[in-house]
Amino acid sequence: MSQLPRDTPQFYLTSPTPCPYLAGQTERKVFTHLVGRRARDLNDVLTHGGFRRSQTIAYRPACEGCRACISVRVCVKDFRPSASMKRVMKANADIVGEMKVNKPTSEHYSLFRGYLDARHGEGGMADMTVLDFAMMVEDSHVETSVVEYRQRRIDTAITGKSKGPLMGVSLTDILSDGLSMVYSFFEPDLVDRSLGTVMILDHIARAKSLGLPYLYLGYWVEGSQKMDYKGRFKPQERLMPEGWTRVER
Repeated sequence: MSQLPRDTPQFYLTSPTPCPYLAGQTERKVFTHLVGRRARDLNDVLTHGGFRRSQTIAYRPACEGCRACISVRVCVKDFRPSASMKRVMKANADIVGEMKVNKPTSEHYSLFRGYLDARHGEGGMADMTVLDFAMMVEDSHVETSVVEYRQRRIDTAITGKSKGPLMGVSLTDILSDGLSMVYSFFEPDLVDRSLGTVMILDHIARAKSLGLPYLYLGYWVEGSQKMDYKGRFKPQERLMPEGWTRVER
């Protein structure tokens, strides 16, 4: 009897659960484990096929009769910010991002908890404890970083010691062809700053500086208020049945 190598991925299918994006719909996911020496290469391959990572799991929607979740990636080289994005960048010139090792802190969790309570109090992550959060940040077999966003103080760029308050955090994977924003959260009370947009624009700039062609944003769901914003960052490619398809407008 032949046996599969230990590094060969095995895929599983979840039971139906209520869809978090479209009312009245159910969702199912196909998933596999990202562990071992081949985890990084497997994460690359699966991301190209529309999967997302959560800790040591790679998953993608496998819903019967629905294909609303579409993987999107921004074409970094050709991206040009819109007029409104330029205004957001100007208004947040005092925000500075720093890429760090994926180690959780109490400051991270405090911001994360406030974000969940304000934005996703009824979501599937609402009951996450500090231990759950630590696992989400640290439990990775691929190259993962934390990008912190803080308000710039007078001598931040001079000494690095006067760091302002934490405004946002992104858990980010570094792939062979891009950056992937696994999960992001920010100060929920600062609605006028559009911090989510700030973080995406910063990641586009980071990917460009690293010579990486794409920024992976996860799933875009047309008609979903939670996910519709991702469609604004163009040009982008969307994973359609025929493959990655470029969208200009």
